[in-house]
Amino acid sequence: MAKFLSTSGVTAELEEIIKTAKDRLYIVSPYLKLNRRFRELLEDRDRAKLDIRIIYGKRDLQPEETKWLEDTEIRTSYRENLHAKCYMNESKAILTSMNLYEFSLQNNDEMGILVSKEEEGDKELFEAILAEVQRFDRGSERLRVTVSRVEPAETVAPPPPVATRDTPRAPQRNPEPSIGIPKVGFCIRDKAAIPASPGKPYCERCYRSWSRFKNDEYAEKYCHICGKENDSTMAKPLCLPCYRQYKDVFEFAV
Repeated sequence: MAKFLSTSGVTAELEEIIKTAKDRLYIVSPYLKLNRRFRELLEDRDRAKLDIRIIYGKRDLQPEETKWLEDTEIRTSYRENLHAKCYMNESKAILTSMNLYEFSLQNNDEMGILVSKEEEGDKELFEAILAEVQRFDRGSERLRVTVSRVEPAETVAPPPPVATRDTPRAPQRNPEPSIGIPKVGFCIRDKAAIPASPGKPYCERCYRSWSRFKNDEYAEKYCHICGKENDSTMAKPLCLPCYRQYKDVFEFAV
């Protein structure tokens, strides 16, 4: 059964949700101003290569939040008119009045409800919360706060020769896979180096996480071929330039 939480209970359970997350972590809060304790908890999970997604509703971040996010792989997006507060990992969720805001954490009287996927009678409720949070995520405007990162060099095929009237027309055929085709790609979730194969765009660890829900349209972080930031999915793992360049070469998942 769902469990009622007081102010201290919300704070304690939120820490546990962050610390015990194994694959994915959602932070939904209109305001985003973290104290040092919660920054450290999120940094630890970020170093463990979790898929962390923060959805917030106030467009202008404080400078310290922006600077902090630049040094992480945390995915951040803005949703207009967001007022909901929800914090969840793959097994537990908190619905609460508490913003993830330093003043709220320390000074306000809050309450909330803890829902556990493993508790009898809570699974359907947990799945409904997850579905709504994922809908928020899909409909949010992603904010790219990692502009200071240097992306790896892009592997591209050499440009084709410019045709003229005197150039004999070659017979039409698909490009040879061995010419100018990258052998190494990137996991679309954590950017780990893996064999280039758009039909298998996840590393082994991230695929295990993805396969829990098997949502072909779930938005990830990176293009499978060039590794640049992109709203990739299992169904569409390449950014548009890479797809145009390699669509006749690779076998895609769908």
